[in-house]
Order: sequence, then C-alpha cells, then structure tokens
Amino acid sequence: MSDMVTLFSGLAVKGVLEATVLPAFTEETGIEVQPTYEPTKVLERLVSEGARPDVFLGVAPAVQQLAAAEVLDEGNLQPLVRSGIGLAVAPGVSGPRIGTVEELVDALRSARSVAYSRTGASGVYFASLLDRLGIAEEVNERATVLAGGFTGEALLDGRADLAVQQVIELKAVEGVHVVGPLPDDIQQHVELWAGAATGALAPAQRLLTFLTSPAAVRAYGEVGLDPVVAERT
Repeated sequence: MSDMVTLFSGLAVKGVLEATVLPAFTEETGIEVQPTYEPTKVLERLVSEGARPDVFLGVAPAVQQLAAAEVLDEGNLQPLVRSGIGLAVAPGVSGPRIGTVEELVDALRSARSVAYSRTGASGVYFASLLDRLGIAEEVNERATVLAGGFTGEALLDGRADLAVQQVIELKAVEGVHVVGPLPDDIQQHVELWAGAATGALAPAQRLLTFLTSPAAVRAYGEVGLDPVVAERT
C-alpha cells in the first residue's frame, strides 16, 4: 500500500491543486494525497474539534496561530501565494463598472443580491468593508450570505447577481464572468501559507516541499495566483 498524506486546504487553490500540483506530486513520489477543501475558518473549526491533517494550507494568520498552538511545526511554515478579492456576474451578463470606490458602492447598492461567504477570508473582509463604506444594512438586507463554498455558484442558480470572493475562487466556477478586482484603495490581498503537522512523517514533509517547488510555483502563476514563495526564496 502506498503512503498517504492528509491535506486541509482553503478553497482558493483547490482548482490548481486538483488539476496540476497534487497529481504531479503523486506521479513523482507515489504518495497519495487525501484533501479536504473548505474555507480556512471551517478548517480551523475541524482542527479545534480534534482533526489533525498532515499538512494544513490556509490564510497566513490561521496557519501562524496553529503553529503557535503547536498543531503545526513552526519551523517549516511556507508562504505560498497571494490572491486579491474581486466581483463576478452571471454568464453573458455585462458587469458594472467597479474601477473606483464610488463605482463599486453604486454597483453594490444597485444589485438585487450580493453573494459572499461568512466563513471565507474574503467574506469576512467584505463584511467589514460594507461597514466602512456605510452600506452594510442596505446591502445585507438583500445579500446571499453563504456558509461556505464558491459564491459564484449563487450566480448560476439565480440567488444573486453579484458575487464577491477571491478572484481565483470566482474563476473556479465555470461560466461566471469576473468583472475585476476591488479598487486598489480598498483591496485586501490574502496570503496563503502551508505547514506540516508537528511530528509529521516524511511523506508530509515531501508534500510541503513540493508545494514550494518550481513546478508548483509555475502552476500557481498560470492560474492567476501571485506566488509569494518565489519572492522569498
């Protein structure tokens, strides 16, 4: 029986991991990977309930906190990629102008319903942004707030006409049209880090190393993620 590694990963990199990185890792090493993909807050809750993945990949503060709690080995934490937040509309729909904060506010106020996630890093930031912009009550009265998953799916089934999430997560939903990123003045880039469990065996260490390999870095860049690991190595 081949070695097997369990991986907890945020949704932003699900597409590139499944399509490219994990198959390449298994082909090279013979080690199978059993992944669980959820928003980082959901993965944190699973860990708090006793789950212990061999490798954890999520937003940087969560990974650092798990290392501080000795769930992950602080000595092998690896920055991987950076992703910005954007808006999307349903297939065939002409998206609103969102190049400035004023245009974004107009688009959000005009939308029938805006979909965002209450557990994802982008959704948590977006909720706070609505407060800062002074439109939280107005937008949330009609919002489609998801417990998890890809907000773009709410565009396909008609629950919402605007979706907010990390751009790479919006692109993961086939057919939706990404209007663009949030304006620079209010953009929030999310860094994703990875770490192996404290006391992890060699297969987990090999996966962590592969996640920062040149082949993996190329794959991240090809799907529009900004490889942070390339800046720091």
